[in-house]
Amino acid sequence: MASTPETTPVATYRNYIGGQWTESQSGRTYPITSPASKQTVLGEFQTSTPADALQAVAAAEAALEGWANTPAPARAQVLYRALEIMGRRSDELARTITLEEGKPLADARGEVRRAMNIIEYAAGEGRRMFGYTTPSELPSTVAYTVRRPLGVVAIITPWNFPIAIPAWKMAPALICGNTLIFKPASITPFSAVKLTEVFEEAGLPPGVLNLITGPGGSVGNALVESEAVRGISFTGSTEIGTGIYAEGARRLKKVQCEMGGKNAVILLADADLDKALGGIVQGAFGSTGQRCTATSRVIVEEEVYDSFMEQLVERTGRLKVGDGMAPDTDVSPLSSQSQLDTVLEYIGVGAEEGANLASGGRHLTGGEFDQGYYVEPTIFTDVTPEMRIAQEEIFGPVLTVFKAKDLEEAVQISNSVKFGLSSSVYTRDLPRAYRYINTVEAGMVHVNAPTLGGEVHLPFGGLKASGVGQREQGVEAVDFFSEVITVYIDYADEARTPAPFI
Repeated sequence: MASTPETTPVATYRNYIGGQWTESQSGRTYPITSPASKQTVLGEFQTSTPADALQAVAAAEAALEGWANTPAPARAQVLYRALEIMGRRSDELARTITLEEGKPLADARGEVRRAMNIIEYAAGEGRRMFGYTTPSELPSTVAYTVRRPLGVVAIITPWNFPIAIPAWKMAPALICGNTLIFKPASITPFSAVKLTEVFEEAGLPPGVLNLITGPGGSVGNALVESEAVRGISFTGSTEIGTGIYAEGARRLKKVQCEMGGKNAVILLADADLDKALGGIVQGAFGSTGQRCTATSRVIVEEEVYDSFMEQLVERTGRLKVGDGMAPDTDVSPLSSQSQLDTVLEYIGVGAEEGANLASGGRHLTGGEFDQGYYVEPTIFTDVTPEMRIAQEEIFGPVLTVFKAKDLEEAVQISNSVKFGLSSSVYTRDLPRAYRYINTVEAGMVHVNAPTLGGEVHLPFGGLKASGVGQREQGVEAVDFFSEVITVYIDYADEARTPAPFI
């Protein structure tokens, strides 16, 4: 039975600055409750201020020289210890994610595994951060490149993957020798505290990783404006990300922003329909649609449209909605009242625009549903590309379905949005699959697979309004979190006339 704040003492969690767990200079905290049980308070967290942000920056500055001068293989050993600790605490971490963010426990366990994969990959880069040598056009000269860290880096992360997304930024940033200020989303600070504990236990020196919780606007602005912060890695909305990128560019900072998505699956008539249905339902309604790579649109070749819709509605109707802690739950609550309000507003907009509500669409209430933020998995048909539900990111369990006469029209519909993160086609026709790959406007494309996710050793990111700056993950992460230095060594015995370099 869910406990209430009246019957159970509520723990207060602190910021982590300079190797110490400290209270905010504001002297204030705020509560975090469970999306599945609004009466269950998970803890009180620090309401940080710009002064706290600057204190964290100062701690990161003080730690930079020591961490940057630590050999990369030695930095890797800290990450390997964090990997071992995360494995040992994986159930605790997964349960924290589900309690705080709401996703089904199986999805939370998958998120923890993803974070572990990222840390393992980044640790391996401690022996692989390659520069290169190249012949010089001058005699008796060696020319080569080396990498060095950016310096102090701000890590600003969203609520929907409160451990995996921070890990895929923090691990490569740390292996490159940077020191960090970690600012998690204000509604998921509990997972951030747990992740920070992992790195603290792994032996990160004081000041290398600093955590500040609370409101994003004032604290985030302080980090962006600080001259000491040389890099910013952000995941969140397109509106906030473009503002950070513009301000960062004005201040000559290195910035990467992973932003919104409106991902489409194209289903061609020759596809394996059963395989496609499984991927589409998982992509649209898994994690309650609250991921940037979720399937938001399906574009179906017209000759299989009726058969597809009949089976899609039937499969969606079998999904079990409930508390993410229940083992049989397929679709868990939305993360917050704000997110519930947004999703319900879009469902209303879809009906007003003339789309057909083919399935779901209800705010679920009564019984256990009264304790959380639940909405039915929702399917709209008769959708046209100019509708708001076809253009804007909803970030919930809402799927819009289109009909297309052929691949060319389907790709045109897919490309008709401002986003370009992830996409997918289901087909047995290899030439058409390659035509799709070569014409669809998305940073990640899948053939006969869902739009979801990606592997940690490959770049992650999108085109158009979905991303700006260098990609995340893989070797791209090392490229972003380090600077390339070109070195020329003249070892000739005698002086010579300088070459006419630029």
